[in-house]
Amino acid sequence: MARPKISPSGKEITWSEKDIIVSKTDPKGIITYANRTFCQVSGYSAEELVGQNHNIIRHPAMPQSVFKFLWDNISTGAELFAYVLNQARNGDEYWVLAHVTPNFDRNKNIIGYHSSRRVPKPAAVEAVKGLYKIMLDEEKKHSNPKEGMTAATNILVGLLTENKVDYGEFILSL
Repeated sequence: MARPKISPSGKEITWSEKDIIVSKTDPKGIITYANRTFCQVSGYSAEELVGQNHNIIRHPAMPQSVFKFLWDNISTGAELFAYVLNQARNGDEYWVLAHVTPNFDRNKNIIGYHSSRRVPKPAAVEAVKGLYKIMLDEEKKHSNPKEGMTAATNILVGLLTENKVDYGEFILSL
């Protein structure tokens, strides 16, 4: 199944704070496991998700530069927290606080990733929405997507530098 082109519905999905969305991927982001909560919230069955790229749930309002930043960091073996807007199968949206960690083999090679996603704090979502809009607008200004992602990432890096925090501190402070 190719990544579906689904128009956003503008409706937000909520789920219990007791539940955690869990997925595992291979090193290239292909889903190898999706828990029941992931399936319920996204509207896809486990059979539909497994074997697909994790971007199957990417919302078009999410800057691609955020995902590049995420991949650049986790591919070094680091863990990362991020606020992410996802899109369900029916076009509804849902925000998550994602915690992504690499899985290693005995030789410390990355063999995949594990992501646990929780219900985010509403105030944190509001804080990050403005930043993501600025970054997405910057990406759209450039005809070359790579240049757009670099320019948008520079906005994020500038914010971190200005506040004298690293990305993890920034995310957890929201």
